Amino acid sequence: MNNTNQQKAVLFCRVSSKEQEETGYSLPSQQKLLTEYCQSKGLVIDKIFSLSESAGGHKQRKMFFEMLDYLKKTKIKNLVVEKTDRLTRNMRDAVIMDEWISGDNGRQIHFVKENFILCQESRSNDKFMWSIKVTTAQYYLDNLSEEVKKGQKEKIRQGWLPTTPPYGYKTVGDKGHKIHVIDEEMAPLIRKMFELYATGDYSLQRLTEEMRKLGLKSSKGGKIHKSRIHALLTDPFYIGKFKWNGVEYQGQQIPLIEVEVFEKVNRILTAKTTPYYTKHDYLFKGMFRCSECRGLITWEEHKGFIYGHCNHRNGCSVRDWVKEGPIEDKLVEELASFKVENERLMKWLGKALKETNQTESNIYLKSVEELEKDRKIYKNRLDAIYIDKIDGKIGEDFYNQKFKEFSEDLEKIDTKITKQTKLVNSGQQDRVTLYELAQEGREKYLRGKENDRRELMRMVFKKLELKGEKITFKLKKSFRELKFLIKNTNSSKMGEIIDSGNKIFEQYDLMKTSKYFASSQPECSVLLPL
Repeated sequence: MNNTNQQKAVLFCRVSSKEQEETGYSLPSQQKLLTEYCQSKGLVIDKIFSLSESAGGHKQRKMFFEMLDYLKKTKIKNLVVEKTDRLTRNMRDAVIMDEWISGDNGRQIHFVKENFILCQESRSNDKFMWSIKVTTAQYYLDNLSEEVKKGQKEKIRQGWLPTTPPYGYKTVGDKGHKIHVIDEEMAPLIRKMFELYATGDYSLQRLTEEMRKLGLKSSKGGKIHKSRIHALLTDPFYIGKFKWNGVEYQGQQIPLIEVEVFEKVNRILTAKTTPYYTKHDYLFKGMFRCSECRGLITWEEHKGFIYGHCNHRNGCSVRDWVKEGPIEDKLVEELASFKVENERLMKWLGKALKETNQTESNIYLKSVEELEKDRKIYKNRLDAIYIDKIDGKIGEDFYNQKFKEFSEDLEKIDTKITKQTKLVNSGQQDRVTLYELAQEGREKYLRGKENDRRELMRMVFKKLELKGEKITFKLKKSFRELKFLIKNTNSSKMGEIIDSGNKIFEQYDLMKTSKYFASSQPECSVLLPL
């Protein structure tokens, strides 16, 4: 049995990702070399352990000990490696291998490229060379670690995260000049994740389930977990910063999420009233408040019906529970009132919305153009002080002071651009919704899914309150004005202006209609009994 084991061998292959990139020297190539060696020595390969150094340190240690345990369990006495630093690069593992060799007189380590075999009977010179090679490998590893840390420190100075960015970003550029840019395929999912949680309607568990449905996966393509969602929601990388070894730095990447949204999300995460997981996703969850105590209305299902009620905070006297159905009917009735029946008014509204959109877009583009000019100035200043620092013209303290100052200026500019972009996009979405409501009225609501219905309610109503069986609501400004316009088109005087076919689209005529309405003000708040 011992003679058989003496003829068996275990191969331990390891290559670094750097070697594979630069020389094309892969694990299969190393396995081929070691296999040919075994054939020439009459050794039968029992098992091959292969490891790429792109794997984490924990995985490398685990496989090293798996290989060692396998040798002891099977009593195989031949270990074949390419060279010393393929087996170990530290004295700790070298001591472990020395102990394995000293445990049996027949155990051997074959170093193929170095053309020597280490065993109990090895000459003192071979053992000395083994210790020198291990020490050299340890030095190489320590030096490599120092160079990596130096490179990371320099990358941080330039404002870039020295590792893989979070979801929503990708790395581009040549080696040594890589930067992080927005990944247009993944970014919409990350924005949606923040938007959903910022509503306050989602627990982390429910948000995780929703993001899975939308297609968000782990970096390896598997199921994304709640802990990962939490990590993403708290990562300052999305607002133009990044953390490294517990210290936060100002980054050069373009922010993906607005600071206000990020801060709101993190307030919700740390609040005592953080949404808890529930199987029921009620239509009006988080939308209504009690008119008396201003507390959020709670929704519950009993015997097939959904009820809303106050939790009686601060001695609130409201005790009534109200069914969801009649409340929804009243709000849908309000949405129905937005439908425009007059064809010429509909055309006028469409033209007015297009002109508003064009004007707003022009103002936005001009503003962003000016901000981009300012951004370029501060970016050039950052580049200039970096060069001066490298050339030794300025000291460490002055560089750090100016870097912080210019980075904060850049952050303010990026925040302004992001905020203006959001306002423009939000305005466009509001105008689209307003126009669709004017065309369809209640039909737009009825054909939507529950999430769409909830979102429509949020866009139209600025305030929703309950007090017993009465609903109080306030419309947002644009929808308030649309309702006012529709209401007044029923008057004979306005009907004559619209149906006359005169130049209603000209500024002069718009001024006349504006003057006509000047004497009356639209109702901002409505009280409806159920």
